[in-house]
Amino acid sequence: MSPEPPASENRASGLPYALAAYGIWGLIPLYFLFVRQVPALEMVGWRIIFTIPVCVFLVITRKQADQVLTALRNPRLIGALAASSVLIGANWLIYVIAIQTGHVLAASLGYYINPLVNVLLGTVLLKERLTRIQWLAVALAAIGVGILAWGAKEMLWISLVLAFSFSGYGVIRKLVPVESLPGLTVESSILLLPAIGVVAWFAASPAGSSLGQSLFLDGMLAAAGLVTAIPLLLFAVAARRMSYSALGFVQFLAPSLVFVLGLTVFGEPLRPVQLVCFGFIWSAIALFSLDLLLRSGLLSGKRAART
Repeated sequence: MSPEPPASENRASGLPYALAAYGIWGLIPLYFLFVRQVPALEMVGWRIIFTIPVCVFLVITRKQADQVLTALRNPRLIGALAASSVLIGANWLIYVIAIQTGHVLAASLGYYINPLVNVLLGTVLLKERLTRIQWLAVALAAIGVGILAWGAKEMLWISLVLAFSFSGYGVIRKLVPVESLPGLTVESSILLLPAIGVVAWFAASPAGSSLGQSLFLDGMLAAAGLVTAIPLLLFAVAARRMSYSALGFVQFLAPSLVFVLGLTVFGEPLRPVQLVCFGFIWSAIALFSLDLLLRSGLLSGKRAART
């Protein structure tokens, strides 16, 4: 991943990173399928611990250790990254709990609500402006999400915690002047001691630690570092390059992939209310994407010819 461009660079430069990040997140339920025997809290602990060596390796190879040290010496940056680390840690925990307890719909709904929260935060906190077409897309998506939420209102708290925790994380990472990898390294370091405490507590319990039970499970737990670090790094790059409202709409890719996995891999039945919901949501995505294309550099040649 290349260093973040200046703010004046075309926002579309962040789109490939956003698509890659949300594509990976959309497939993550497959990973948790292989580690479903690991308790949710312990799983989060191992994710944090195994993310550290990945970050350290990348920091060394990309020669960004000085940026990590600069962030660690700045109390304001440490405070902001501590807040973002708490938000992403809570997000991980609730998501794993939802998947392990069979509330896949509630988890998916959280990431359908999240783009709407992104748009809200982008317009209110970041002063981003939406076009009329984009507001129409937001309205269509809100209707679709509302229909889906009504069908899962008993577990709606899961969806809301996932949506707001990740939106808050994204806003902080967009505003904090720290590049993707150094920021994630600091966040993981902040969470490291609590993570060690968690896995030590499980190791001392009668059931014992999940690590060491089998070579396959050990390998899957170690892979949590890559599964965690790579999409977060891609997301952080995208968040700094794109408007937060546009980034939010790209996020619909992840829960849509989860929906497909639910039908094909997890064998969940397709309900009529879901079809109606996705009809609204994908219509909204089509409208928002059309507006971005009309306003992107892809049409600059036509604009130049007219002037």
